Amino acid sequence: MISMISAHDLNRVIGKDGDMPWHLPDDLKYFQKITSGHSILMGRKTFESMNGPLKNRKNIVLTRDENWQHEGAVKVSDLEEGMKLLGEAGEGFVIGGGEIYKMALEKADRLYITLIHEEFEGDTYFPEYSKDQWKLTSRVKGEKNEKNPYDYEYLVYDRI
Repeated sequence: MISMISAHDLNRVIGKDGDMPWHLPDDLKYFQKITSGHSILMGRKTFESMNGPLKNRKNIVLTRDENWQHEGAVKVSDLEEGMKLLGEAGEGFVIGGGEIYKMALEKADRLYITLIHEEFEGDTYFPEYSKDQWKLTSRVKGEKNEKNPYDYEYLVYDRI
């Protein structure tokens, strides 16, 4: 099963200047819990924005740079190759960035969306997903507190 996981605001903003425009520690814990033990596919810029490969996951990096390599990451040069590796071991996750999400959306079976009920400035967006192609199967309200200062909810959509 191919899943996509992302947090976005009310306008589908996911990033600004190579980073997330918000800080939600509980969402990062949710991301870790959901993806741990699975394969994850990301673009090179997303990989390089992290502090190395994510632990307890097979890190698959899509890049056009033939010479790129990094210990702890598997390089793929096209989306098909990445999706094949993702699907080999049960559920695999596309984790960004914007261009990778856009290319992979039509191949995804499930969306894990953290919807942040705010509007942020950004330069990177999650692609539009039509409610007539996706069925909401889970909705859990996140806890707003001092460390997580926004209203947000965890949504799971399955392709119809």
